[in-house]
Order: sequence, then C-alpha cells, then structure tokens
Amino acid sequence: MKLLNTQNVLIVGLGLMGGSYAKALRRLDFHICAIDKDPDSIEYALGAKIIDEGSTEPDRELIGKADIIVFALYPMLIKEWISEYQQYFKSGAVITDVTGVKSCIVYDIQEILRDDVEFIAAHPMAGREVYGVRNSTEKMFRDANFLVVPTDKNTQQAVEWCKELGRLLGFINVTVLSPEEHDKMIGFVSQLTHCIAIALMTCSDNTHLADYTADSFRDLTRIANINEVMWSELFLLNKEPLLADIDRFISEMTVLRNMLESGDREGLKAKMRLSTQRRAAFNKV
Repeated sequence: MKLLNTQNVLIVGLGLMGGSYAKALRRLDFHICAIDKDPDSIEYALGAKIIDEGSTEPDRELIGKADIIVFALYPMLIKEWISEYQQYFKSGAVITDVTGVKSCIVYDIQEILRDDVEFIAAHPMAGREVYGVRNSTEKMFRDANFLVVPTDKNTQQAVEWCKELGRLLGFINVTVLSPEEHDKMIGFVSQLTHCIAIALMTCSDNTHLADYTADSFRDLTRIANINEVMWSELFLLNKEPLLADIDRFISEMTVLRNMLESGDREGLKAKMRLSTQRRAAFNKV
C-alpha cells in the first residue's frame, strides 16, 4: 500500500480543506476527482484545473475507480455517505477523512465498512478563517501538524500509508493518536480556544471595539470568525471532553480573578512566569 503507486484520488466535499488536498495531490501527478453538491464549486475547480473530473452527484464511475477517497464532509454526513454508496468502492481502496472529532464516527464507520476497504482516520491541524474551494491553498499545511488516528481494526500498513499522506501534503509533523486521545486533545487545543474567542466577542456589545484594539485582541479573536454549522456540530459531538476543559478554564480564571481581587502580585507574577515557560514550546525558531 504505497501512496505514490496509486493514481486516482476522489475527494468528497470540495470546500476549503478538500480543495487544499486536491491542489497538493494534483501537483504530485495524482488524478483528482471530486464530488460536491455545489455546482459552482465543481465548475470553479475544473476551470482552475484543481481537479481533473467532478460531479455534483455520487457518480458511480468516479467512486468506483478511486484508489483513495478523502472525505471532507461534516462528521455525521460521512457515515451516511458510506452507508449509501460503499457498494461502489473499488476493492482495496483506502479511505480517510479530515474531520475534527473521531470517537463518535471512526468506530461506526469501521463497523459498517466492507472488509475489502480500509478506513484510516486523519486530522489535518490546519485551517483558515475563510471557506470554500476558492480560498483553498496547500500552503496552510506548511509548518502544521497532521494527526493519524487508527484503531485496533487498522493495519500497520494503513497507518504508515496515512503518515506518508501527511508528509506528502506538506505537514511538518505527523503524530499517531487513538480516537479517545485525539478527542481529549482536540477539545483543549482547538475547541476550547474557539469557545474563548466566541466569548470574547460576545461578552461586550461595544460596536466600536475595532477602533480601539491592538494586535493582542485581534490575535485572540481571529478564530471567532466561525462556521456556526460545522463548529456547533463539532462541539456537541465532543461534548464531554469540551465541558471538562471549559470547567478547568473557568477554574483557572477564577484563581486569577481572586489573585487580582486580593492584590496578590506575587501570585500573578508566578502564573505569568509559568505561562511564559509553557508557551516557549510553541515559539518558532
């Protein structure tokens, strides 16, 4: 199962992430097909030579010749799509995804999937605050992390294949996590940060904030420009880990508030030193 030995890639869902995968893989001489219900997305991608073939319907021929299928759909739609159309999958095909939650879908997909097709989950930790194939770019994969999320049902061959996919797409770091480890981690580093950004933007109705702010507020709220359909689904599908992270954050904010209220300068300085120390791991060289 060597990625470079395959020819045909089918991307289901040609938005920002699906389009970015298409651009990265097409430049490596893969034959790229795409299915998306939006005719404008397919027409644009064909005209811009992002894909070689496209359809607004689950075309039996496109599905049947795909060696690789990448699902760039909302989580629950993937299960529905596979249930309905896996009869057309080529025997030996490998399928993967880009979704931000895993435990709630990976096991179900592997349970319903044909034995001659393997699903190996993945999560590209990259994105932009814009949407759609017109804004897609493989440049967002550079210096980003790629997560491979296998279960006991996955072969080691598929795990290595998915790691190779991450490297070919241009990700700087490829890590393997279980679905449970993934969801716990993503609740903290991604979903909680989006909750904080949302809260910052909704806790004040001052419409003139943009006239007063500096870069710190802009940086903290960059991800508050959010796709409410996708992110509300992700939050609810990962509710328990996210609730625990929100509670921990509230607890830590309460500690800081109490230090401020009591005038505990040394306590505040200690928290700031710890923050600086831990943030150093993220600093770019």
